[in-house]
Amino acid sequence: MNSTSLHAVAHDDGALRAPLIKLVDQVSTVVVGKRPQIETCVACLLAGGHLLIEDLPGVGKTTLAQSLALSLGLAFKRVQFTADMMPSDLIGVSIYERSTEKFTFHPGPVFSQVLLADEINRAGARTQSALLEAMEEQQVSLEGQTHPLPEPFFVIATQNPADQLGTHPLPESQLDRFLVRLSLGYPDPKAEYALLAGRNRRELLHELRPVMSPTTFLAARQAALQLHAAPALLNYVLALLNESRNGHWFQQGLSPRAGLALLRTARAHAYLQGRNYVSPEDVQAMAGPVLAHRLIPMVGSGQDAAQQLQTMIEAVGLV
Repeated sequence: MNSTSLHAVAHDDGALRAPLIKLVDQVSTVVVGKRPQIETCVACLLAGGHLLIEDLPGVGKTTLAQSLALSLGLAFKRVQFTADMMPSDLIGVSIYERSTEKFTFHPGPVFSQVLLADEINRAGARTQSALLEAMEEQQVSLEGQTHPLPEPFFVIATQNPADQLGTHPLPESQLDRFLVRLSLGYPDPKAEYALLAGRNRRELLHELRPVMSPTTFLAARQAALQLHAAPALLNYVLALLNESRNGHWFQQGLSPRAGLALLRTARAHAYLQGRNYVSPEDVQAMAGPVLAHRLIPMVGSGQDAAQQLQTMIEAVGLV
């Protein structure tokens, strides 16, 4: 998509934000009672990042990922990760063609705009490593040749809890490549009643239609990432980063990449809320989903990473 066509769409900001709200509304008809989590997912994709949805089986992780992919209007493929999955099953393979006496590359499912990686932590380390390059570099290397991935390229992955049988914990390097990690949790009684009384989720998925074009989505992403962040806001983000590194809260502090990730998603969150500037509330709203999976609390803290992060944010206050 060239910059001229993006700017042609971007002149009407309302024309960009309205489809995003419609996206959230449509996904909310399938994944009921989880609108805040859906907005976080959309902010992640709007910021150009990859999304990891972690929770118990059966709470709607795959349904949420499929709903997002179908509603975005982007080409997507779904891969069920298993223990015997090989890197070639994901990235593709070169096959010798007798007719041409040459090797021909046959791309795998990673060559899509949205890759739904279901139960990603059931795959072995080699397959996870192959996906890591695709996520970080937006390309695949095979037999000395580099194959670029489509634009945009998102990984929406689901993950089961690490204590379940057959899972392989994602290494820190790959967790860090996910811009956002979130959990859905159990639905509240009202939402669960709607699930029990309503139609089958598979039927609803089949009825989903794209709510925006790829051109509109890319233009919205460009507009969101250009939102104004005042010097005071940047100082606030910097204060959070420095506080995480003082050895009081976490075993290791946040990296500069984590700070950039927080700012990008805060911009996307502000854009979804209809603002043209980033506020501390946007930073706080995205801090847990963006930062918690990059942190390990100090031994004896009695809190998990998300709880410790929230305590730290409260201690920092507004600078």
